[in-house]
Amino acid sequence: MGLLNSVSYVAVNSALDSLALRQRAIADNVANLQTPGYRARVVEFEAELSRAVGQGSGAADATIRRSSAATQLNGNNVNLDEQTLLNVETNLRYQLATQAASGQFSSVRAAMRTS
Repeated sequence: MGLLNSVSYVAVNSALDSLALRQRAIADNVANLQTPGYRARVVEFEAELSRAVGQGSGAADATIRRSSAATQLNGNNVNLDEQTLLNVETNLRYQLATQAASGQFSSVRAAMRTS
């Protein structure tokens, strides 16, 4: 099995795609902080990714849903504090996944040099 087909490589790329989607959803949520009736978007993928890895594929798609959190008087339910914390967590996870992908390629490069 080559690197591009390995479960870990596919899982890291699934995570990167999903985290990027979450970053865009957070940006949209913050941009619509004052929009009446706007319901925050929530990106979920961790359970699906865990299932995919357990089944040996690593390929997982994120799902986007609207938050069911309580709304303000104008019908908006974006909480800036929650979005800020989620953004920090998402960015840290993205950096970690990027480092994992980089490490996989470093191993391949090192193996190629010794061949």
